Amino acid sequence: MSILSFRSNKPAPAPVATSDFVAGYSIEVMPRTAEKVESFAEILPVGTRVYIAHIDGTPIEEMVATAKRIAAEGFEVMPHFPARIIDDAATLEDWIARYQGEADVRSALLLAGGVAEPKGAFDNSMQLMDTGLFDKAGFTRLHVAGHPEGNRDIDVDGSDANVSEALRWKQAFSERTDAQMAIATQFCFEAQPVIEWAEALRANGIDLPVHIGIAGPGKLQTLIKFAIACGVGPSLRVLQKRAMDVTKLVLPYTPDDVVNELAAHKAANPDFAIEQIHIFPLGGIKTSAEWANAAATQAKVSAAR
Repeated sequence: MSILSFRSNKPAPAPVATSDFVAGYSIEVMPRTAEKVESFAEILPVGTRVYIAHIDGTPIEEMVATAKRIAAEGFEVMPHFPARIIDDAATLEDWIARYQGEADVRSALLLAGGVAEPKGAFDNSMQLMDTGLFDKAGFTRLHVAGHPEGNRDIDVDGSDANVSEALRWKQAFSERTDAQMAIATQFCFEAQPVIEWAEALRANGIDLPVHIGIAGPGKLQTLIKFAIACGVGPSLRVLQKRAMDVTKLVLPYTPDDVVNELAAHKAANPDFAIEQIHIFPLGGIKTSAEWANAAATQAKVSAAR
């Protein structure tokens, strides 16, 4: 008898609460990963918001070309604007003009960026917002970064003092901009810390909706590598515990457990800060889209039978 207990990779039907929670998901791509997708229209629901991550070293021309292509397929494009790789206000204005002129972009994710030291005039997303250039250009949606498990690059002492202060500033900014705002977070693997973080936001007067980062299905080793590289906090233990279980090591990771738990909490607490999920397709864009599309429809199809 084999010591391994294999099971089908076919996902179990999603609860109705999960279907509602996953529907309307957003997803993140990069120019190089987008190139591997022949047609986004064939794998994503119409109107899906597609973030385009701007990694240091990626030419703005590649970013704009990717935005143009995805927008032409009928999707809302939300490129990243990483403050620390933008030289100055003139460069920022040029990027905005390019995105709008070629891809009619009206949405942006504003963040500090993944480099340790600024390459130009900006150090954080608040400085980008303070230029007034996004409001001047008529952006209708601005998202900012959230860190449910903290961010050691911002709070080196392990606290959340600086992150919390920044969110309070962004909350105040949301009250003087015409753009809709939301918090898009780093991906996590455990629901309870996320629930506690989201509830703490509300307790501290932060009422921006939260789009929680979720890692899409993928090989366990791949997800652990990305999680460590991206500074995922204590919820990394979920993957590490799974890696110690020989019966699960050979199976691909799926985010069903964390999503089901968050969805159940949302169903029981409609005012819960988390509004939707944002998928990081670490195991591939098509694989993540297939998982999300199935999760968003399975329970409803079953209920209709």
